[in-house]
Amino acid sequence: MRQLLAMMVLTLVLAASAELRAAPPPVAGPQPSPAAVQTFTYKTVKGCEIKADVYGAEPGAKKPAVMRIHGGALMGGSRGGSQNNPNPGNIAANLVELGFVAVSIDYRLAPETKVPEIIEDVQDAWKWVRGEGPKRFGIDPDRIATTGESAGGYLTLMSGFFLDPRPRALVSICGYGDIDGKWLSEPSEFYRQEPLVSKEDAYQGIGASIVSERGRQSRHGPVYLYCRQNGIWPNEMSGHDPHTEPRWFDPYCPVRNVTAKYPPTMLIHGTQDTDVPYAASADMAAKLKEAGVEHELITLEGAGHMLVGGKPGDYGQATRRAVEFIKAHTN
Repeated sequence: MRQLLAMMVLTLVLAASAELRAAPPPVAGPQPSPAAVQTFTYKTVKGCEIKADVYGAEPGAKKPAVMRIHGGALMGGSRGGSQNNPNPGNIAANLVELGFVAVSIDYRLAPETKVPEIIEDVQDAWKWVRGEGPKRFGIDPDRIATTGESAGGYLTLMSGFFLDPRPRALVSICGYGDIDGKWLSEPSEFYRQEPLVSKEDAYQGIGASIVSERGRQSRHGPVYLYCRQNGIWPNEMSGHDPHTEPRWFDPYCPVRNVTAKYPPTMLIHGTQDTDVPYAASADMAAKLKEAGVEHELITLEGAGHMLVGGKPGDYGQATRRAVEFIKAHTN
């Protein structure tokens, strides 16, 4: 019975959790052609290899580049998951077609690994790209942007102040500027519409070993649903309680760390996002405006998380605008 319940819960999560939904529909018109991929281990922690896929490498060249950070609630996904290049319509794939190098990275996943260590992985990936990029991949280390979707959008926004040097531009898709807001630290009405998951069933697939990749059929879905249903996602991601330790979260919330030095930023978000509220990007845009940072908020009316369900053509238009934004800032 317990196994049957677990399978039912997983099925519901795969249908309901927007982090695990299919990627947006392809963009109409000519599509970027697949680029050769090379896979590297950029870091190893306690036997866990943390990898990166490199597209469009050309040793000896001096190309602009984009570092893409995958989504998955910081709990799941991988560098080769949804929206990874070279899927049709993907920002990174289009940039490769235009002569960029794209690097899609993994990072250690929660709840086995907490936010500070995840941030450390992104920093180490950035150092690796800048250090290895010029000789091995033909990357100009001074012309690199970052992009990511959902949790990857959050890490992209974090990269605007915790990477040194800072990226030339950021593109966040359905991202968020805080990890302790009420939308995360209180039970989610949307996710509580689903059958409630018990703690025992939620954590069956979570172990003590470090992991840096979880596919669509992994067991992280139920624990994510459990966390959102009970408003404890921040606790599980950080090991801290936002209700009793609110100041601990400040260094890990981009919306509280925007200064005039923050890179030019594009935010793309759907108005009907039930996983990450549209207000998360709107609030970030307001802070960028207040600090005088060049930015653009692209609103997709009627689109849900990962921009699914929006008006025909909106996703393609947003992708094209994002590509032009990165090109303009990496010239």
